[in-house]
Amino acid sequence: MRKESVFFGMAGVFFGLLAGWIIGSQQGTSSRPITAAPAATASAAPGTGQPPPLDESRVAALRAAAAQHPDDAATRVELGNLYFDAGRYTDAIQWYDGALSVNPKDINASTDLGIAYYYTNQPDLALAQFQKSLAIDPRHAKTLLNIGIVRAFGKEDLEGAAQAWQKVIELAPGSPEAAVAQKGLDGMRSGHASTPGAPGSKAPGSPE
Repeated sequence: MRKESVFFGMAGVFFGLLAGWIIGSQQGTSSRPITAAPAATASAAPGTGQPPPLDESRVAALRAAAAQHPDDAATRVELGNLYFDAGRYTDAIQWYDGALSVNPKDINASTDLGIAYYYTNQPDLALAQFQKSLAIDPRHAKTLLNIGIVRAFGKEDLEGAAQAWQKVIELAPGSPEAAVAQKGLDGMRSGHASTPGAPGSKAPGSPE
């Protein structure tokens, strides 16, 4: 059976479970809502919520502070967060990248940069950035969770997604990230079972 058939079969079951769970690392265990998913397939409809408007006065103040303090990573991260939350991912990329040029060990900014790449239809850059995050901390659950999401919906790599989510469950049992990873694996199994011709008991990531 073709992998593409399994992917489209599972997407409807599974995307709804994950909607809202692209994780913004700097906000602890909170989640960012999916406002658009350009890398997802047509079967995986993006969330319908609109991003909040950009706080232009706050942005202006932070940009002025960033210009005055070129070594201030925190201000650049905050600008990245504001632009991200407003759905302006290209601007978010600029500021997360700027923060990392000051503090390259900021794993949260690194992972959020990868998420912003995904939202701008650049899944390969997203995955490459996530690898930089894992070089800082190979056990970072939010990074691993997002690797699975990008592999599933940006690359249609179900085996890679399953491996990433399984690692989240192993490394961070009982965490919010592990709960979402388990939903992803369960949704993948449901997709296999609901796809015509697919063996009902086939494990996620098995060769087609």
